[in-house]
Amino acid sequence: MSAPATLGTRETRGQLLEVKDLHVSYGAITALRGVSLAVGQGEVVALIGANGAGKTSTLRAISGMLKPRSGHIRLADQEIQGLRSNLLVPKGMAHAPEGRGIFLNLSVMENLELGAYLRRDTAEIKKDLDYVFGLFPRMRERMKQQAGTLSGGEQQMLSISRALMSRPKLLLLDEPSLGLAPQVVETIFRILREVNGRGVSILLVEQNAHLALNLAHFGYVLETGEVVMQGEGKALLAAPEIRKAYLGE
Repeated sequence: MSAPATLGTRETRGQLLEVKDLHVSYGAITALRGVSLAVGQGEVVALIGANGAGKTSTLRAISGMLKPRSGHIRLADQEIQGLRSNLLVPKGMAHAPEGRGIFLNLSVMENLELGAYLRRDTAEIKKDLDYVFGLFPRMRERMKQQAGTLSGGEQQMLSISRALMSRPKLLLLDEPSLGLAPQVVETIFRILREVNGRGVSILLVEQNAHLALNLAHFGYVLETGEVVMQGEGKALLAAPEIRKAYLGE
């Protein structure tokens, strides 16, 4: 496998997440072939690529939902590959999966409380509730409502809010704009910028390459389970091959 093309220079930041030579298979089908990436402290990193490129498999392997066949994953200088998801939350990782993954039969408040299930700092949990209600006022309005009765946009807001309730250092987001109205998508990405501004690192999988690369400090392009290009978000956004393949130009 040849080294991916690199565009622009990366600002030096303390490394929070490092993935090296990650291989993932589903039975006889290989999903990831030697994926390597990094997320710095306070950085937004985007993974873009066509359907089936391996973006979701990458997030699932990092967050313990899939066991890699081989490779190394380090979070804050600790080896974490193969650890189950519930053991990664206390280490500072939260994952808002594709399809939102909320508990539809529970209320908004019950979902948020589950996000803080492993925490014991009651006063700080209350502060974080106020914080997510400030980010997404509709969650406060709907807090007694069953999650399954929310609109698609509200369910996505709840998924992100629940992840934030664990007070993560690293937030993994899988397709936050999928199936949502443009106005809702604009709101969610504005809030992601604000969350990142408070120091939360974000690893973002997003079909909307324009939105993702505008938000990202750095990005990786996946094709058939391999990183084929990487670079500054704005450098990738300006690259003719990216504009042709992902922006329809």
